[in-house]
Amino acid sequence: MDQPPAPFQRPIVLVGLMGVGKTTIGRRLARRLDLPFVDADDEIVIASGMSVSDIFERFGESHFRDGERRVIARLLDGRPRVIATGGGAFMNAQTRALILETATAIWIDSDIDTLAERVGRRNDRPLLAGRDARSVLSDLAKLRNPVYALAPVHVISHPSPHEATVDAIISQLAG
Repeated sequence: MDQPPAPFQRPIVLVGLMGVGKTTIGRRLARRLDLPFVDADDEIVIASGMSVSDIFERFGESHFRDGERRVIARLLDGRPRVIATGGGAFMNAQTRALILETATAIWIDSDIDTLAERVGRRNDRPLLAGRDARSVLSDLAKLRNPVYALAPVHVISHPSPHEATVDAIISQLAG
């Protein structure tokens, strides 16, 4: 049986709850690995000409998730790169199967208090609009963490500099 490509020879896809730092960590990881970085949400905004919040408000979450699935499928073209996904992307069975088959999936995890503090810095998260962040994140973690756990690499993002998480990812990929 053929060996799968080394982790740096295929796309690296970051999954996890909102606020865990997928975009920030992804940019730093890509820089350290000398790979291109792409944020799936940014690509959705470019493709649709609308903000994520506007897509949710105007068309609903299911429409957004369908576009997200198509964008991620396009990004998983086999070229090595680091891809940050939205928090719900890995919940789609088709997207998850494609990521697990064609990329190295990394679940970035963090405690709810850290996530709530981080997401409180921004007001552009549609799933939090008018709701208590800590409560929403707790509910999402119960639902999503068992699915995120299907990713073969799991790192914890502590309330320390993101470089520590980047170091942990590189260590696991190299190990």
